[in-house]
Amino acid sequence: MNITKSAALLVAASALVAGSTAAATAADPAGTRVTALQQAAEQVLADRPQPLRVTADAVKYEGLTVTQAPRTMGAQDLACDYGHLCMVVKGTKFDFYKCQTWNVTNWTGDGPFTNNQTRGTVAKFFNRDGSVRWTSTAYQAGTATWDPIWSLRPC
Repeated sequence: MNITKSAALLVAASALVAGSTAAATAADPAGTRVTALQQAAEQVLADRPQPLRVTADAVKYEGLTVTQAPRTMGAQDLACDYGHLCMVVKGTKFDFYKCQTWNVTNWTGDGPFTNNQTRGTVAKFFNRDGSVRWTSTAYQAGTATWDPIWSLRPC
């Protein structure tokens, strides 16, 4: 890992630990500016999609919005628009609204989720080998154990 990337990760970790939603930025090896929130998202999105829009408060991808979650949040506190599948992983809120398979990595720990999709829509969470680990049928909310989740399909 080069010094620039190490510095960028340190900035991201510091901002997340502090619970800051400020636009903490660092330069990535390509010389572009990257927010701490974007770095947090990239640490758990295995495919690392190109963001469509990055602000201090959100990183928007095609079919996914990533925001900083409040420090203490239960499933009852997780706001999730109708038609969306939302969850908190490592203090970061993921709001999925596109029907596709999302490859993830480094998902560990427990966190709240809300499946607020069309009634009866089944979200699937997969093991490393592609087998189904667990499912959630809309509407459902609760707390999930994320490890080991390697991919998910909201619909």
